[in-house]
Amino acid sequence: MNTSEINVEIGIKQVGRPLTFTTEQSADSVMDDLDEAIANGSTTRLTDAKGRRILIPGSAVGYAVVGAQKARPLGFGPLNQ
Repeated sequence: MNTSEINVEIGIKQVGRPLTFTTEQSADSVMDDLDEAIANGSTTRLTDAKGRRILIPGSAVGYAVVGAQKARPLGFGPLNQ
């Protein structure tokens, strides 16, 4: 996973499973796009890390969790750094 990718989870109203994906967009950009779509009742367009385009109607958004992916340490050495 690229260090600039963030995890996004969007709950869609009346759907049991959330939409989850990673994106190279900034967290602020994703939240701004979702805020605008919810406020205007429009559709937002997001792109995941694989280049797939995702259309989400603002009226269908129940919740959104947008956060940075914490980099995992690689290699051998002490784990308590």
